[in-house]
Amino acid sequence: MKRKVIAVLLASTMALGLVACGGGSSDGGSEGGTTEGGTEESGSSEGGSSASGDTIRLVNGKIEIDAQLKKLAEMYKEETGVTVEIESMGGGIDIQGTLKGYYQANNMPDIFVNGGATDFSNWEGMLEDMSGEAWASDTDAAYVDEHGTIGFPYTVEAVGLAYNTGILEKAGIDPATLTGPDAIKTAFETLDAKKAELGIDAVVGYCAEATNLYWSTGNHLFANYIDGGLKRDDTTYIDMLNDGGKVDEARLTDFAEFVGLLNQYSDPALLVSGTYDQQILNFASGKYAFVTQGSWIGATMTTADAEAYAAAGNFEVGMIPYAFQDGMDTILTNSPSWWAVFSDGNKDAAKAFLQWCSEDKAQQVLVEEAGFISPFKSCTYVASDPFAQTIIDYQNADKTSGWHWLNMKEGLAQNYTGQVFNDYAAGRLDAAGFVKTMQQVIQACYAN
Repeated sequence: MKRKVIAVLLASTMALGLVACGGGSSDGGSEGGTTEGGTEESGSSEGGSSASGDTIRLVNGKIEIDAQLKKLAEMYKEETGVTVEIESMGGGIDIQGTLKGYYQANNMPDIFVNGGATDFSNWEGMLEDMSGEAWASDTDAAYVDEHGTIGFPYTVEAVGLAYNTGILEKAGIDPATLTGPDAIKTAFETLDAKKAELGIDAVVGYCAEATNLYWSTGNHLFANYIDGGLKRDDTTYIDMLNDGGKVDEARLTDFAEFVGLLNQYSDPALLVSGTYDQQILNFASGKYAFVTQGSWIGATMTTADAEAYAAAGNFEVGMIPYAFQDGMDTILTNSPSWWAVFSDGNKDAAKAFLQWCSEDKAQQVLVEEAGFISPFKSCTYVASDPFAQTIIDYQNADKTSGWHWLNMKEGLAQNYTGQVFNDYAAGRLDAAGFVKTMQQVIQACYAN
């Protein structure tokens, strides 16, 4: 298998060169250091030469936390004597292409970032199984495949139906009661009837624009059909999808009817052709009770939209599950990317450093200074992000499902399902038409 991977890397490197630049690929969530709708500084911050002896090297995909990681490296050296060289990449750098070049130059880092199944497949047979590390039993967000636990999570993001706590309180709605489609429909009706009193433009900020926001509908919203209400290791519906594009028609019908509620109670000015920036700004401004985005919008609300958010009172937020069937009580959480350990590198020292990163001193820096939401259950620190406490509460209650949509066929959302959500929002399809068309386009995608 390693020989096969090496051959692939050789072919890739001929095209990419030692350092390939250009846009990397991301199919949703936040991969390679960017979140959907967000921006990131371009460039690379290099830490030094290849690791050997008491030195290890880490390639990080979030250049905005370069300073915090270098602080951790200083702390770790002072405590252990081991040097950790941090090389941060972001923006226009093709991280996987660069890593392939490093491999050919015999310059591989000991620890490096991977954004999902496609990235990990580049290194099949070359990564350390970390199942036996103490941190692996302290999180639900590790990357696990048939070879074991090969990805260390450093932060968590969540997909759920986000809400403005103050608006729900004013309307007399307890979010804890919103555990099924009938309860959510009743809440939407109540909010809609009180829009003037509550000072909102619409119940839900939902945008099904197909060209730029296909990832929001075709990945994150459709992810709830795949994983909503399931145990983290339940792969029933992604397995069906990957078996020639099969779907559970009854489950998909329930999901379609719920999406119909979002269509009905969304801001009509946003629904079909709005933008991510409009969607988040309006929610941050207190114009919607709910918004169909993930926890990553907290960073936008407190930076780009900070003035509008402050004017709206810096309101508390929360999340409810997309409960399109009764009893669904999970939100979807995962690490947007992971650190892996190269088996032919300084693997023992690398694993020791990652274990230390999961513990108290490092977690304090990663949470309070880097702004990460910790994936580790033992962590007592809470980030200042508006959604941090909500995610921690769901994690502590074991009420989270996985992100198996990451294993969908590449291009499914962008080229197929995103348009179906748009057609449904525009009224060109009803619920039954949504189900039928979704089945057709998914099968077409998997047939190609």
